[in-house]
Amino acid sequence: MAKAIPATTINPAEAAHFGKLASDWWDPKGSSAMLHKLNPVRLRFIRAACDVHWGLNPRDVRPLAGKSAIDVGCGAGLLCEPLARLGADVVGVDAAPENIAAAHQHAQGAGLKIDYRCADIADLNGQFDLVSSMEVIEHVADPAHFVQALAARLAPNGLMILSTPNRTSASRLAMITLAEGLGMIPKGTHDWDKFLTPEELIPLVEAAGLKVGEMRGIAFSPTTGLHLSDDLALNYILTATRS
Repeated sequence: MAKAIPATTINPAEAAHFGKLASDWWDPKGSSAMLHKLNPVRLRFIRAACDVHWGLNPRDVRPLAGKSAIDVGCGAGLLCEPLARLGADVVGVDAAPENIAAAHQHAQGAGLKIDYRCADIADLNGQFDLVSSMEVIEHVADPAHFVQALAARLAPNGLMILSTPNRTSASRLAMITLAEGLGMIPKGTHDWDKFLTPEELIPLVEAAGLKVGEMRGIAFSPTTGLHLSDDLALNYILTATRS
């Protein structure tokens, strides 16, 4: 018997967990402090990937002008705002209404026009030049259905960028035992069993009609902090385009 297609990509318990963090999302020393440290690393990869994919000028301060972008699982907009500053017309989607409210408020205060929506990506229409989803797939109801929904929103010459923790002993130690155990990340944020290895994620991307391009690790060292690396053991980020 064929597997039934899920009605939603959203895991309600996960949405509720992150919604409780909404008021603290933009505090670089609060419960989302680790995301504030991670975001510049993501952005470095995203900017370089966009430059290569569309042949953009690396010195251009608004290289995404005229392009559309959607960030899925956007939280309170940590990635949406810099994408908007890079010139993109940005849609931010999140399952938690508290996060969308916080995102709206912060964007208005920053003078940025961003279209925030509390929705399931599977229910949206339209296509976008850039589709991003950072550290979200490990929180959804069905990863395969989620990737299919992301791929459906990707424009013909578009670029998808995904990042997620790897399911390794290193990520269990760093993210569960240490980060959550010491209060650096709110306890219960991660379920290590739901982390995807590259060997599990890549077939999901390919089954959605996309091909994986560049893949880099996001590693940590006491001297440089979080940084792009060839080491995929902790976390990784990849690009995908239409086959």
